[in-house]
Amino acid sequence: QVQVVESGGGLVQAGGSLRLSCTTSGLTFDDYNMGWYRQAPGKEREAVSSIGWSGHTTLYTDSVKGRFTLSRDNAEKILYLQMNALRPDDTAMYYCALGEPYAPASLDRRDFHYWGQGTQVTVSS
Repeated sequence: QVQVVESGGGLVQAGGSLRLSCTTSGLTFDDYNMGWYRQAPGKEREAVSSIGWSGHTTLYTDSVKGRFTLSRDNAEKILYLQMNALRPDDTAMYYCALGEPYAPASLDRRDFHYWGQGTQVTVSS
């Protein structure tokens, strides 16, 4: 059974930083592309960032470019999302997603098949 578990969310003031982590079990972490999505109340779930299975390619939605950094440690089997210069409009539930074997980075939700329960990020002004 595949499990995806996020951690690292919390409450932070605008301009602050948080680092989200994601771990998986039930499959070979190294083989899959992965991503982070977020959903604010009353809004649709949107892609934040994605990384290819090899870690060589990353994609970011425009609103987080230059502020967020996605990385993966295949040895430790952890996906990290470093979030800097946080803004109140970054407030959302953040979800880690697992895609497909040997797939590149993607911001298309249809490419992700396994999801975590989410971790809440709240940025106060």
